[in-house]
Amino acid sequence: MILTALLLLAIGYLLGATPSGYLAGRWLKDIDLRDCGSGSTGATNVLRNVGKGPALVVFLVDVGKGALAVLLAKSVGLNDWVQVLAGLAALAGHIWPVWLGWKGGKAVATGFGMFLGLAWPVGLACFGLFMATISLSRIVSLSSVVAAIGLPMLMVLSGGSSAYVVVSLVASLMVLWRHRSNIERLLAGTEPKIGQKA
Repeated sequence: MILTALLLLAIGYLLGATPSGYLAGRWLKDIDLRDCGSGSTGATNVLRNVGKGPALVVFLVDVGKGALAVLLAKSVGLNDWVQVLAGLAALAGHIWPVWLGWKGGKAVATGFGMFLGLAWPVGLACFGLFMATISLSRIVSLSSVVAAIGLPMLMVLSGGSSAYVVVSLVASLMVLWRHRSNIERLLAGTEPKIGQKA
């Protein structure tokens, strides 16, 4: 089982490291997203620099990466902690992809997918928080931060296992850390809304 767990962690990382946003930029516009806008390879930067259709595809692929990493661990009967580690491996791969010099996205979509795999009601509730915030503010980063802050509270309220509560805290902190420059711009009132260039 140890070898199986290690294999699934490696698979989780490689799934997360699949550079969907980067490839969309290269294939469709011949640009390196790391040199554009926010420098992230996630769906938001794809939206701003490539277009709506590619951004939606990248978002869905990134969600799938997180969900698949967890569901693979569940499918072979591994415990909650290993499922959590597989999801975190996917997040790490998305944030620090080996193929792109360790510079990737901010893992919001991949994190959403991971929590859909772990506890889908919590994942959907966080998505609801995200959508409610974005409908009011039209600021993606603010919506991501609100969802990240709400995640651990929702997991506790849902009665999730200790492993799920711990990972919700870790994932929340990871997302907040990756959004620290966005938070600075939010506080300064300079964070762009949807439709504006970063």
